[in-house]
Parts: sequence; structure tokens; C-alpha cells
Amino acid sequence: MNRLTILLLCFVLTLLINTNVYAFDGLKAKKVQGTINIDGKGSEPSWQRSSWLPIDQLILGELPSAEDFSGQFKIQWHEEYLYLLVEIVDDVLFDQHRDPLHLYWDDDCLEVFLDEDASGGNHQFNFNAFAYHVALDNQVVDIGPKTADKKDDFILLNHHIKSVWQQKGNSVTWELAIKIYDDSYQLKNKKQQPVKLKEGKVLGFMLAYCDNDGSKQREHFIGSTFINAVNGDKNLGYITADVFDKLLLVD
Repeated sequence: MNRLTILLLCFVLTLLINTNVYAFDGLKAKKVQGTINIDGKGSEPSWQRSSWLPIDQLILGELPSAEDFSGQFKIQWHEEYLYLLVEIVDDVLFDQHRDPLHLYWDDDCLEVFLDEDASGGNHQFNFNAFAYHVALDNQVVDIGPKTADKKDDFILLNHHIKSVWQQKGNSVTWELAIKIYDDSYQLKNKKQQPVKLKEGKVLGFMLAYCDNDGSKQREHFIGSTFINAVNGDKNLGYITADVFDKLLLVD
């Protein structure tokens, strides 16, 4: 094979890859350039490479005013982590339950939905996908497999996500570094390693925010993804990964 043929093949292959990337119907995350320090500032130059995406799709409650709640986010990735930079405007930050496993969805919190292989399907009591609730105290809760000896199935997964937020007035800047686990994850396997991320990988993804201004129950639940209601219900993300967006990792 001569040099010209090799160059032509490389050109065609690059063209095919780029065509598939540009034709992708979903979200895209760029690879981190340099390093990202999880400090709630979002000051790293790498963040400037990504565009803001809105958190504006009503899932529960009534659509809040912009002063009550508004949100946007950016996504990047590296081999070890998926990174999120989230900006929230919230006039009241409310955390009524000290116990992180008690009615955590009724406190102000971020909810990060992830499906490692974008396969969709039910994940309510298994690890086919994850619905991480990240509380104001940065503790991370999801629903685990059903067990006979527990009153409920809520579990702490603090080692999956590192998060830090800072507040200035009504504005909160939240940074997260998330390890990605596949559906073979087991609670008792302390040595299980997260998946290494690479260019071209597609994940299921959705981001949401539980907003409570001081009530017994959350008043608004706002997401990044439009969800078609089933029997009038849009709150489906904690049950099925079928409602997640697709997220493509690009360089």
C-alpha cells in the first residue's frame, strides 16, 4: 500500500468519524484540557470550551419564576471522571432532614441520572442506571436493591461523586466529579473499579434539581430533558433510564 493510498484512507476514516459525531442527536461533552479542581468556582480555562445547557423542563409542581429557580450546566470528561459545572439561582436553600436517607427528595438537591451504556430500561431497585441525589451537605443517595432486612432501600454512594458548591447571593455554583460505574456494580464489592471513559462513548444522562422553599414537600422538580408523561406522570427518571438523554464524549 503506497503513501497516497494510506493518506486517502486516513482522510476517509476521519471524515466518517466526524460525520457521525456531527450527526449525533443528543448532548456532547468535550474532554478536559488541563485539570479541573472541584472547588465550586468553575474558574478553570477548560470550562470555557463548553456551552451552557439549560435546566428548564418541568417534571413536578408548577414552573417557578426565574427569581425562585433557574439553572444551567456544562459537562466535560476525562478518563477517570465525568465533570459537571452547575449554576443555580435559588432564593431559598432548604435542607430540613439531617438524616441523608430520610425524604431526601423533599430537600433542595441536585439529581444526576447516569446510564453507563445508554441501554435504558428499569433501574429503580438495581444498578442498570443510577439516580444520584446530591444534597446540600454533598452526601449522595440512590435507591439500592430490595432487601428483606431493611425498612427501605435507600443507600449512600458518597464515594461515587465528589461535589463542592459555593454561594454568592442567590446564585450557587456547584462542581462535581463523577465516577462512572456499569451495571455490574455491587454494594459489597469494595474493590470494584469505575469504567474508564474514552472518546466516542455514549452514556445515558439527565440532570435535575429538587427545589423546596420551606414546605414539607418539594415544590418544584426541574430537569434538563423533556419527558413525555405516562398516565399524566413525568417523574419517571428514578424508575427508568428510557427517559434519559444520550451523551456523547468527544475530544
